[in-house]
Amino acid sequence: MRPASIDEMVGQRRLLAEGTALRRAIEGGHVHSMVLWGPPGCGKTTLALLLAKYADAEFRAISAVLSGLPEVRKVLAEAEHRFVNGRRTVLFVDEVHRFNKVQQDAFLPHIERGTILFVGATTENPSFELNSALLSRCRVHVLEAVSAEDIAVALRHALDDEARGLGAQAVEVDDACLNEIARAADGDVRRALTLLEIAAELAAEEGGRITEATLMQVLADRTRRFDKGGEQFYDQISALHKSVRSSNPDAALYWLARMLDGGCDPVYLARRLTRMAVEDIGLADPRALQMATDAWDTYERLGSPEGDLALAQVAIYLASTAKSNAAYAAFKAARADVREFGTQDVPMHLRNAPTKLMKSLGYSKGYQYDHDAEGGIALDQTGFPDAMGERVYYRPVERGMEIKLGEKLGRLREKRERARREAGERGD
Repeated sequence: MRPASIDEMVGQRRLLAEGTALRRAIEGGHVHSMVLWGPPGCGKTTLALLLAKYADAEFRAISAVLSGLPEVRKVLAEAEHRFVNGRRTVLFVDEVHRFNKVQQDAFLPHIERGTILFVGATTENPSFELNSALLSRCRVHVLEAVSAEDIAVALRHALDDEARGLGAQAVEVDDACLNEIARAADGDVRRALTLLEIAAELAAEEGGRITEATLMQVLADRTRRFDKGGEQFYDQISALHKSVRSSNPDAALYWLARMLDGGCDPVYLARRLTRMAVEDIGLADPRALQMATDAWDTYERLGSPEGDLALAQVAIYLASTAKSNAAYAAFKAARADVREFGTQDVPMHLRNAPTKLMKSLGYSKGYQYDHDAEGGIALDQTGFPDAMGERVYYRPVERGMEIKLGEKLGRLREKRERARREAGERGD
C-alpha cells in the first residue's frame, strides 16, 4: 500500500499540499538534496521513492544501521558511473544520524558535484546528530506524525484496494473499529497497516468481520512512541519540567504519565522531580525537597506500579506550590564571582588560629564571636575577601516562605551596611 503518487500520501499537508514549494519541485523533477526529519511511519521512505519516480532517477537505499563505509563507497561509485552516462541517482540513507562524521563526510563531494541527490532520513534532531557540512548542503524538511484521521483514510484505502491491499478478502469493519486502529498506531501509518492486516487475519477465522473482540486481541499491547535516548525523550522531560514551573499540575501529571507509559525509568523521573524541587521551588517551600526525596525513597521501596503514585503525588505538589529560583540564581552568581575574582585570600579575622605561630601571624585577629555581640550578630564584620567587599547574591522572591526570609534579610542587610559605614567613619 505504499503510495505511488503524491496524491496517495496521507498527512504532511504542510509540505505536500497543492502549490507548496516542495510539491512543485517534486512534480517538476527539480529536486534537491535533503534531510527528512520525522517520527517512524510518517512517510520518509515513501517521499524518497516519489522523488526518484518524478525525477526519473535511479533509486538506491542504504541503512546506516546495516551499512559500513565500504558499501557506501560502492554505492557512490555506481552512482558516479550512472551520472557519467546521463542518469541521476536518488540515494536514500535511512537512519542517517547513525553514521559517524567520516561516513557522513563521504557523501559531501558527490552531493556538490550532483552525482547523487542525497535524501537522508532521521528520527533525531539533525542539528545535534548531523555534521554541519552535510546540513549546509541539504535542505531539512520536518515531517509530522500522521493524525488518526489521516491514518483512518489510509486504512480505508487498504480495505478497498484489491490489487495491493485487502480488497479481495472483503473484510468488514465499521468506522469506530477502524478509528480505534488508527489511534492505536500513534501516528505511524506503517504500524496501522500492520495492525489492520493482523486484525483481518483474525477476522477471516470469525466470519470476515473485524469486531471489538478482534481488536481486544490485536491491540492488547498499545505502546506509545517513546525513544529513551532520543529527542522525544528530552522533549517530554522538558514539557514535564516546564509544566511544574508554570504551576500547572494537570499538565505535569499528563507528561509524567506519558513518560511512564513509554517506558521511562521511574528512578530517572524521581531524580528530575527532585531537581525541580531545588531549582524551581527552592526556599519558597522547603518542604518540596523533602517530599521529592520521600517520593523517590517510596518508589525505591514499592517499585511499579504502586510507587508510580508517589511520583504522581509529588509532581502535583511541586506544580501547585509556591515557586522561587532565588537560591538557584544566587548560587550561579556566587560561582560567577569565584571565576571572576580567582583565588582570594581568606580575611585574617575569619581564619582559624589553632597554634601560637598562627596567632602571632595575626590569624583570627579581630574576629567577633557573634553570640557575644548585641542581637547575636556582629553586624560590622565582613564575610568576604577584602578585594571583593560585601556582595548580595540571594534575593528572595515575594512568594511562599521567602516572603518572611526576604523581610528578615532586608532588615539585616540594612543594619550591616549602617554598621560598616559607622565603623568606617570611626576608622575601625
